Amino acid sequence: MIQIEKKYNIALWLDKLFIDDFGLEPVPALYLKLLTLILVLAIICFLSWYFTKIVIVRFLHKFLLKTEVIWDDVFIEKRVFEKIAYLIPAFIVVLISPSIFADFPTLTDFVVLLSNIFIILVLINLAITVLSVFDEILSKIIILKDKPITSYIQVLKIVVYFIGGILVLSLVLGKSPFYFLGAMGAMTAILLLIFKDTILGFVASIQMSVYDMVRVGDWISMPKYDADGDVLSINLNTVKIQNWDKTITTIPTYAFITDSFKNWRGMNDSGGRRIKRAIYLKVSSFQFCDEKMLSQFKKYKLIQDYITKKGDDVQKFNSKIIDNEIDSVNLRRFTNIGVFRIYAEKYITAHPDINKDMTIMVRQLESTSKGLPLEIYCFSAEKEWLKYENIISDIFDHLFTITSEFELEVFEEPTGKDFRNINR
Repeated sequence: MIQIEKKYNIALWLDKLFIDDFGLEPVPALYLKLLTLILVLAIICFLSWYFTKIVIVRFLHKFLLKTEVIWDDVFIEKRVFEKIAYLIPAFIVVLISPSIFADFPTLTDFVVLLSNIFIILVLINLAITVLSVFDEILSKIIILKDKPITSYIQVLKIVVYFIGGILVLSLVLGKSPFYFLGAMGAMTAILLLIFKDTILGFVASIQMSVYDMVRVGDWISMPKYDADGDVLSINLNTVKIQNWDKTITTIPTYAFITDSFKNWRGMNDSGGRRIKRAIYLKVSSFQFCDEKMLSQFKKYKLIQDYITKKGDDVQKFNSKIIDNEIDSVNLRRFTNIGVFRIYAEKYITAHPDINKDMTIMVRQLESTSKGLPLEIYCFSAEKEWLKYENIISDIFDHLFTITSEFELEVFEEPTGKDFRNINR
């Protein structure tokens, strides 16, 4: 830092005032002069700070607020220019301290050292604030909104703190900054151990960005950490997730590289959200349809055409079988489970909230001890959780209820009441 050895005339004038005019002894006059010069220095520093902050900074703020661009407003919100105002008094102290404390060389060196350290600390704070400004500005850019910008900014902040710490130590100990850099080389193993999580997090954030694994706003599920919700932020060391119960889960960034998780972004980017649920039907309730049942089914608008067309096909097939009245086992006939399956498919297809451009299927799965699973497989056009659940409930409310119209029974585990009825 620059130092000025010139002794200002005010010091000579004070010597003359206290010794010659007031008749003080040299030693008391020396200390009284020192106090007076310190008071003058304090007033000069305050006026320079006040003028810089009130006049220049306020004028600059008014000018920036009138511009059409928005990003410069962030500099005002983060008070970047107000922090610059603290540098002016510090530079003044460094420049004129040699003159004020000319009679106290040791005190001069101490004050200059403190001033230089203060300047470095202000510059560190200013650099950190500017990086925070860029973090906020870049995060608002559409193409960068889902990138882990905060992680990279945090790395730069660590670098700023590291350089600032070396400069402060070099001033305090009177060593070259390169001396400390050389000493750091011998402490590499210790530094790697201390900053292990930071290094792993930085590498993980780069991999997450390059391979587009996780973005801010993605819905992810990570059972190991009991996390299921939206990604709020991706930082250098942690990823914050807001769960559906509004709790916040904090997960180490490197865990997204070492552990498995499910990202639902593909579902959000697609045309719908999958519905995959089965109704378990009792096999004992399955039966062939008689004419009465078929007449009833023809009243259902959704399967009228199916019953008519399929009935013609069945009749044509049966007419080709010799002695079909005797060999009735080989006849083709409608079943209530088959008609219900077609009805369920037609109902889902006609549902206004189901995406017609994606797979729609009602299929039989392998039978189990709970009966025959009839699986509904389709995609909801609505992907929002509440609307999605309402659509599922609407579909299965209807299907569960209408099974009785097809003389089908839904499987249900027996309860205590059922066992009591058996004893009766």
